[in-house]
Amino acid sequence: MTSPRSPKLTRAGLVLISPDSGAVERIITLQYAAETLSRSLDVQAIADEPDRSQPLRLTGPAIETISVEAELDATDQLEFPDNNPDAAELGLFPVLSALETMLHPTTAQLERQNAQAASGSFEITPAETPLALFVWSPNRVAPVRLTQLSITEEFFDPALNPIRAKVSLTLRVLSVDDLGFAHRGAGLFMAYLRSKESFSGRYSGGDLSGLGLGGLP
Repeated sequence: MTSPRSPKLTRAGLVLISPDSGAVERIITLQYAAETLSRSLDVQAIADEPDRSQPLRLTGPAIETISVEAELDATDQLEFPDNNPDAAELGLFPVLSALETMLHPTTAQLERQNAQAASGSFEITPAETPLALFVWSPNRVAPVRLTQLSITEEFFDPALNPIRAKVSLTLRVLSVDDLGFAHRGAGLFMAYLRSKESFSGRYSGGDLSGLGLGGLP
């Protein structure tokens, strides 16, 4: 029996919203919180050459990349097939396809581009995807672009539908440099950055003596 004091598991996932209306189009839940989340931040600063006079100047927000590994499992849903007909029929294909389609233009967009090319249009309209939000607890919500997806399917039902899989996602946080301040996602990035500043302000820090220094010159 689970202790009433046990921490409640907060599931992570992706929320896809319309960049025009802001309406939620799809929520992709990662069933089991990953044990590790890797992040890298690359500074955007004035290059050392040819101007060495402004080494502390930043030209924009850091470029942040998030890597997550998660497990998906349809076993619990298959125990109650009447309540989960899609899982009973297709296993994990629906949720895996939802992730994969984040990397593809839609068939309608491809057909429209083909029609524009066939008509001799000088400008082919680029396909626009929904705006994705990476949610890892209420303290970490960031607009992102899925840049790489790796899927390992591990177990299958008799029809060879995957029922257990591991997914690795690489996400690029979209800043105001990427989106522009007029984009709907810009406000979400600014809120994400403000949360970092707020948490930073709550760090009490150390003192020079802890570093073996009596003072700075």
